[in-house]
Amino acid sequence: MKAFALPKLPVAAAPVAQMRTSGDTAYGRFTFALPNDGRLRLACAFLTLATLALAASGVLALLLVLSRTPGLARLFPVADFFRVALVAHVDLSVLVWFVSFAGALWSLNSTRRALAAGWIALVLAGAGAVLIAVSPFAGGTPIMSNYVPVIESPAFLTGLAVFGAGFALLVARGLIASPRVGVRLDGAGALRFGLNGAVVAAAVALLAFAWSYAAVPTALEPKTYYELLFWGSGHVLQFAWTLLLLVAWLLLADAIGLAVPLSPRVVALLFGIGLAAVFATTLIYLAYDVASVEHHRLQTWLMRFGGGLAIAPVAAAVLWSFLRAARAPAALGDPASRPLRAALVMSILLFGVGGVIGYLIHGSNVKIPAHYHGAIVGVTIALMGVAYWLLPHVGLGAPPPRLAAWQCYLYGGGQLLHIVGLVWSGGYGVQRKVADGALAARSIEQTLGMGLMGIGGLVAIVGGMLFVAVMLIAFARRPGPPAGLRA
Repeated sequence: MKAFALPKLPVAAAPVAQMRTSGDTAYGRFTFALPNDGRLRLACAFLTLATLALAASGVLALLLVLSRTPGLARLFPVADFFRVALVAHVDLSVLVWFVSFAGALWSLNSTRRALAAGWIALVLAGAGAVLIAVSPFAGGTPIMSNYVPVIESPAFLTGLAVFGAGFALLVARGLIASPRVGVRLDGAGALRFGLNGAVVAAAVALLAFAWSYAAVPTALEPKTYYELLFWGSGHVLQFAWTLLLLVAWLLLADAIGLAVPLSPRVVALLFGIGLAAVFATTLIYLAYDVASVEHHRLQTWLMRFGGGLAIAPVAAAVLWSFLRAARAPAALGDPASRPLRAALVMSILLFGVGGVIGYLIHGSNVKIPAHYHGAIVGVTIALMGVAYWLLPHVGLGAPPPRLAAWQCYLYGGGQLLHIVGLVWSGGYGVQRKVADGALAARSIEQTLGMGLMGIGGLVAIVGGMLFVAVMLIAFARRPGPPAGLRA
């Protein structure tokens, strides 16, 4: 592709230790130099796949709305199109998007080793994503299992297996090609440690999946089988995405000129705490059977409390530095950084709301999807901000600042309305994974809550498609030399 035709420039060296001052205190610069060789091209290709996954997810979201419109449902190729399309929509907007974006970051953070394996992983992931995207039109039985919902059809299961193979190869390449950061950390080394930790967490997640695949009886009914199959690995993957989230927050904070009051060593320690929780997963697998209540409960507790130990200090430090800088607007960077500020603020807000809701869950109602919507969207918006930061540095066009900032606010605001609607209706007893037509009568409170949820969902769809539009604008602009990062 023309957008990836990069000029022959020397490979950027890792930045020397840098400091950012705030008053009388100096803090580490949390950024790192980018390569300008095959690793950069591979990262751009994974970023393209991530963008296309969100685009396909948005198209399916629009079809979901149309499939519930009176008079139009009969136009769709399968009777249960809503549910099969919902499965593909979720997998594209969460699994494929996160894995593809992780592939971009891991490629930028890697050495030159095993580059061919990275390209093969990209091809496999792309082929699997295409099969997942078209599988709703082939029909099948939708199974709304947690973390990875499934369509029992040859097209979907083949696509999921091919994508999984690409993910496994991507993680294997990440383990082989991860740069060694040593013990004398600067800001760049701390971020690289976090990215390396995310690779390790993904590897443990794959190990957990293999363990569950070998241990879960195939004679179980499909809903129970897939729930147990993906439960352990799904929980571990959340730690990988959380580490990427923390790296994204620090990158964005640095890019808009914030002095985050954390030293690189403290940041690395927090990353290490998050990673330690990942390894506790193996103890749970050794202590309890995969199908046991204890296994299920401990995985939930580990995710609820293990990740918070690393997230809370970083979030508090970034918010403190943002509020301090807000007293002097000039300290928040130039107008071109508005999308980064919007992404950072909305990400912390949504992830925080999702985390608080997680501690309020009792029973099985729509507070559960409200919790994971907040967490997932918090990570997603942070990665959108990192995408905007990356574009000019990798030789693509800079995002239109005003449009990109509005995109973050629309997407985040819509998701916030969606979450509030879910919590509201959940407080009045609406159960999760129950279609609106499944209950003949609702109270006015339930109806208002579900209506707010629907309005927020539509606004979020517009915001998500606007992200795709902004990225396509950047891809279409004539690429120039990578701006790089000044050491």
